[in-house]
Amino acid sequence: MIVERGTEQLLQEGQHFLIHEAELLDNGKYAEWMALLTSDIRYQIPIRLTRERHAPSPFSDQAFHMNENLASIQMRVERTFSDYNWAEDPPSRTRHFLTNFRMAEVRESSEGAVEMVVVSNLLLFRSRFDSPAYDLVSGEREDTIRGSGSAGGWKLAKRFVRLDHTTMGISSLGIFL
Repeated sequence: MIVERGTEQLLQEGQHFLIHEAELLDNGKYAEWMALLTSDIRYQIPIRLTRERHAPSPFSDQAFHMNENLASIQMRVERTFSDYNWAEDPPSRTRHFLTNFRMAEVRESSEGAVEMVVVSNLLLFRSRFDSPAYDLVSGEREDTIRGSGSAGGWKLAKRFVRLDHTTMGISSLGIFL
C-alpha cells in the first residue's frame, strides 16, 4: 500500500493535514482538532538544556514543558472553555507558520495502517489583549501521522517539538504548538 502511493504523494497529504490542523488551532476549533488525534496520542515538548557540544542530546528525556496523552489534552481543552480559565480568557490570537516539510519515515503500523513521520519547522506568533507586545516561539516538529488517507482520513499519533529556546518567554502555555 505504501509503495503504491509514493513518498511524494504521502508527504503532500501529510503537509495538507498539518496545515489544516494548524488552521483549526489558530481559529480555536478545538473540538474539530480533537477529532484529528488518535486514542494513543503522545504530545511532547522536552526542555532544551545547554550542554557541551559532544553531549548525547540537547534535550532532557525527563523534563517537559508538555508531556500529554489524549486524556490530559482533553482536560486542557475542556479547561479552555471553563469559567476558571483565566490564562486564556480572552483567548490568545495565534498563527502557526509551518515550513520545510521533510518525510523522515514511512511505515506500516501493526494494524496495517500507514504511518508517516513528517518533520517541519515551526514559528508560532501569539498576541494577547490589546497590547502591541507579542510572543514568538520557534522550533522543529516531528509529527507521526497515522491513517489511510481514505474515508477514515489521517490522524495525529505523536507530536515531538524541539524548541529553539532553553526558556520559554511566554506567560502561559495554554496553547498548542
